[in-house]
Amino acid sequence: MNKLIASWGGIGYIKGGGTIAAAVTCGLVYLLWQIPYGQNAWLFLGLTILITLLGIYVGDKVEPFWGKDSSRVVIDEVSGMMVTILFLPVNVYILLIGFVLFRFFDILKPLYIRRLEALPGGTGVMLDDVAAGIYGNIVLHILILFVKF
Repeated sequence: MNKLIASWGGIGYIKGGGTIAAAVTCGLVYLLWQIPYGQNAWLFLGLTILITLLGIYVGDKVEPFWGKDSSRVVIDEVSGMMVTILFLPVNVYILLIGFVLFRFFDILKPLYIRRLEALPGGTGVMLDDVAAGIYGNIVLHILILFVKF
């Protein structure tokens, strides 16, 4: 079960799984927005925290089998993508730009993001993507000040 959760239902086994997991997360977020209370920012924050904590747990559990920060673990991309769009207006354009920004920061790992990977176990796996999500979120908040979506 830990491997299934860590790989986000098996997406982690696909080449480019991180990007695919982030894209699938965008689709799931869009669907979430369509249901009652699905646009509630505080519920979304709670779900993001839950997925992040679950990711730390399963990251610890699968590391002995898959090694440190295996590419098969993609729940970190799910969490990072969710962090990217926290407390932003519900808007498809913001979701898509957030996807691009998150993947940019997650792949390049600028501004000390790479150092977070060195943290032990699932914590290191998850926190570098959370940081990439925070940077993406900040850029989106700044962008919203200048561009109307």
